Amino acid sequence: MIFSESWLREWLDIPFDTDELLERLTMAGLEVAGATRVAGDFSAVVVAELLAVEAHPGADSLQLCQVDDGLARHRVVCGATNVRAGMKVAYARVGAILRDAGSSGSGEKTAGKRIEVSKIRGVDSLGMLCSAAELGMAESSSGILELPCDAPVGAELHDWLGLDDVSIELDLTPNRGDCLGMLGIARDVGAMLGLEVAKPQVSEPPVTISDEFPVRISAASECPRYLGRIVRGIDLNAETPLWMREKLRRSGLRCIDPVVDVTNFVLLELGQPLHAFDFVKLRQYIEVRLAEQGESMSLLDGKALELPPDSLVIADGDGAVALAGIMGGLHTAVSESTRDVFLECAAFAPFAVAGRARAAGLQTDASQRYERGVDWRLQQLAMARATQLLLEIAGGAAGPVTEALGELPEAVQVRLEFSSIKRLLGIEVPREEVVEILARLGFEALEQARGHVVVAVPSHRYDVSLEADLIEEIARIHGYERLPLDMGQSCQALARAPEGKIGNARIRGHLAALGYQEVITYSFIEPGLAARFCQEAGSLVELRNPISSDMSVLRSSLVPGLVETLRHNVNRQRENLRLFEIGLAFARQRDGFSQRPMLAGLVAGQKAPRHWSDAAASADFFDADFFDADFFDAKGDLESLFGIGGRIVQLDFRAAEHPGLHPGQCAQVLLRGESIGQLGALHPALQRELGLPVCLVFELQLEAMRGRDLAKAQAPSRYPEVGRELAVLVGEQHRAGDIAQVARNAAGELLTGLRVLDVYRGDAVPKGLKSVALGLTWQHHSRTLGDSEIDREIDSVVKALQRGFDASLRN
Repeated sequence: MIFSESWLREWLDIPFDTDELLERLTMAGLEVAGATRVAGDFSAVVVAELLAVEAHPGADSLQLCQVDDGLARHRVVCGATNVRAGMKVAYARVGAILRDAGSSGSGEKTAGKRIEVSKIRGVDSLGMLCSAAELGMAESSSGILELPCDAPVGAELHDWLGLDDVSIELDLTPNRGDCLGMLGIARDVGAMLGLEVAKPQVSEPPVTISDEFPVRISAASECPRYLGRIVRGIDLNAETPLWMREKLRRSGLRCIDPVVDVTNFVLLELGQPLHAFDFVKLRQYIEVRLAEQGESMSLLDGKALELPPDSLVIADGDGAVALAGIMGGLHTAVSESTRDVFLECAAFAPFAVAGRARAAGLQTDASQRYERGVDWRLQQLAMARATQLLLEIAGGAAGPVTEALGELPEAVQVRLEFSSIKRLLGIEVPREEVVEILARLGFEALEQARGHVVVAVPSHRYDVSLEADLIEEIARIHGYERLPLDMGQSCQALARAPEGKIGNARIRGHLAALGYQEVITYSFIEPGLAARFCQEAGSLVELRNPISSDMSVLRSSLVPGLVETLRHNVNRQRENLRLFEIGLAFARQRDGFSQRPMLAGLVAGQKAPRHWSDAAASADFFDADFFDADFFDAKGDLESLFGIGGRIVQLDFRAAEHPGLHPGQCAQVLLRGESIGQLGALHPALQRELGLPVCLVFELQLEAMRGRDLAKAQAPSRYPEVGRELAVLVGEQHRAGDIAQVARNAAGELLTGLRVLDVYRGDAVPKGLKSVALGLTWQHHSRTLGDSEIDREIDSVVKALQRGFDASLRN
């Protein structure tokens, strides 16, 4: 939002200078992004009248101008094409100095340009006729600055135009849409300083014609209120008054014609967008509705737009004539031949406009305000103000206002406990001051008691719905600089940590100890990569208004983000990575959408840095593949992670298939027989496509990871353990994990440990079979186990394996 300081001072009697005003604005939460002078720092430039204009005897492109500056007449040579006798101009006398405009408070002045008597093509020129650009009032100019015919000859231009002024630019947060107009800024500054706001005098213009145009609302939730009015017989050639042109210029807008200038002025003054249609081009009625399938239109900038079905449009009997809250259509635009206009002033719900401008490649002043929320009670005032100004400038006759109502927002009330102010801000604010601050901001007290106050939230504050929001307002107006710098003291109730749950911090810490690094990736990802890891067709959640095409769907898996992170690092010669992320995965369901917290990890490159001592482990010391992490390294990390909760025994891995993973190196992860995720190598085709090294990925439901089996205290046995090793021959189709589970169940209650020692295939084993070696350990708490007892358990295990897998002991 850009506005001039002098305009703000018309609303408020501010008692301090520019620098302090800028500081106060920033401290009140309206951050000042910059302040620049509205014109150059010039001297001896006055209002003058051109008495005569003659051709230069020595140059066709130059004119000789007779200038009256109120003190004398001067001859000036000028090359501008718009000079004519009788016009009022800005005349720089001999000795005048012209300096560029700069930032407010810059301190040092540049030398500038000094105007001297000069001889141009043999003719003396006494001074200079100035353009707006030469006076620092515009970036460029096509001719000299023309002043109103009632400008007083001889008056100092700087004083007459009030150019001792700065344009202030505010960098507003998205929740402060109410300050995208002078009304809201003045209200905030007035509340901050305790000043009365001098609002402009707005009177309802007289209705002199009875013409009306039907208006209806079909999209009731998207458009709470729509006002329309016919104004006939306007003169588009009328000149916009200088005071309005200057306010627009100092706010960063250029003048177009009286209709556009008036609507832009009301936009800046009240924060309410308006639009004017050429009335003769409208057909039958105005309807606020959603776009129809396949509907299109051409916008004011000439851009042809295919309208998505959820777009809110203004339509007449022939089709869409404007993209609601964003931009009008080309077909019904005001042109030089326009004499009758239909003024539109509406309230659109923020959700109906948010993102639509960006999706269409547009960013307009109207969409900026509607996206943040425009006061839905402001339209009557804005329509009256716009009509009043338009009739004063361009003439014409106004008809009655036609109003259509949709679903008006419900009134919001917020209860504020006075004790909460002390608790959150650390200071005591007197109750009377609290109520007064809120009242100055427009919050009406509905109920006031000793310990609390209930206020009605004004219609211009879409961002206030909680007690904390009111306390923030109190802090802003009371003064952030008056808040204590220390943290203060307060009682904190520590949250209970159930023993049966493992916290995310513990999971993160364990993965970090295993050499993993945590990353945080975007929830918005590229649809092609997302589809490679999506298990169910049609479950991807597409965004209506994506930031870009490669961020147009919500992730259904965290793995694509990890893969992209790996690719980013591989492109920078970093291939040895262990990454993990905890975040949400999203999916489309029949009754809406779901989001589930997940844990994903990625292992790429070497399992550990190579070292000279590793040569003993392999004859191929310089074979890089020997050191690469494989499926079992990632599997071991998961087992270690589940070991935190003492649930390794409940964990199981079964061969499976999953999109994006290697069909021969993919396993479903089961906990107590229920699937909680998957583990596997990246699919070779995808690996080659992305230019990645071999990598393993896993993704698990976070809630399943957080369970813990509570440990039971037990005194250690003083008696020795007894161990046996058992090798059995089984068919290739049988899983080692299934064999171990059957053996565990058959080994008796004194079994304290069971491990798979080895899986062997080779010449010593018949074809189609494999040898699985198990290590079993037993221990008794009150005595030493004898060989006969162990033999019975071994015999039980062997028989169970024979029954379950047709196993035989290996000699």
